[in-house]
Amino acid sequence: MKLLFITSTRIGDAVFSTALLSHLIEQYPDAEITIACGPAAAPLFAETPQVRRVISLNKRRFGLHWLALWWQCWPGFWHVVVDLRASALSYCLLARRRMVLRPNNSAVHRLVSLAQLARLPDTPAPHLWTGAAQESEADRLLPKGPALALGPTANWRGKQWPGENFAELARRLTATDGILPGAAVIILGAASERGAAAAAIDGLPAQQVCDLVGKLDLLTAAALLARCDFYVGNDSGLMHIAAASGVPTLGLFGPSREAHYAPWGANSAVVRTALDYDELVGGRGYDHRTTGSLMESLTVDMAERGARELWARVSGGSS
Repeated sequence: MKLLFITSTRIGDAVFSTALLSHLIEQYPDAEITIACGPAAAPLFAETPQVRRVISLNKRRFGLHWLALWWQCWPGFWHVVVDLRASALSYCLLARRRMVLRPNNSAVHRLVSLAQLARLPDTPAPHLWTGAAQESEADRLLPKGPALALGPTANWRGKQWPGENFAELARRLTATDGILPGAAVIILGAASERGAAAAAIDGLPAQQVCDLVGKLDLLTAAALLARCDFYVGNDSGLMHIAAASGVPTLGLFGPSREAHYAPWGANSAVVRTALDYDELVGGRGYDHRTTGSLMESLTVDMAERGARELWARVSGGSS
């Protein structure tokens, strides 16, 4: 049996799609799965069971990347084609069953939309598969004692809470009266995001910081996060990896909609800016290409309160 799974270019959306993929793996235990996704998201599927091939879909002008994908998937018969990008490709292949996710502007969460696509009675959670190499490397890198992980970067400056705020929040959460007294602070991000992470790194004592910016692949980051005690980060792919790993995850939101993209799971929560989405995005003079951070109305006090409330909920103790 052959199954084609076309998922996102963005890491966060690709993480969400693993909820549906996990269901399909259970439903079709003998399927040989081909995954097509953007190059940034491709490493997420390196250890996924039943996957025989991951096609990295590099965007081309005039939509020629879809023609290239069609060429790699034709000729042949697919028992199931899942297309989460609503491309015409899924109708240009021979298939017994097609599942195509249409654009949806409603207020439902992205994962709810995926569950509705598969007609599932409940909404499954994302699931990332890691291998022995990633698990071993995570064990090696994890500092001794409690660990607070921070994700101070995002794919767009508007979503980045100031790095000095991350440093102040980490100082409070690891103080003697914090939720993780004396904890090491692990800073995560892509190599290209080192500049955005610098203020968070420089604002903390060197002996407390474990700087892993640009040093981990996505699955090793997932394995490491699963071993941490708490995560705080901007709305980003890393935030969704953290939530999928099971670590208590606090997502910081401003110019994105938490109704659609909040981290998923009982161990997750959101705090957002005092200004709502519509006040931040699309107003007079707004230009996403030139804007700086739109997260300034989220104070450290607000973030600390959200962290303490989530910690009290997941730990069963007081904050």
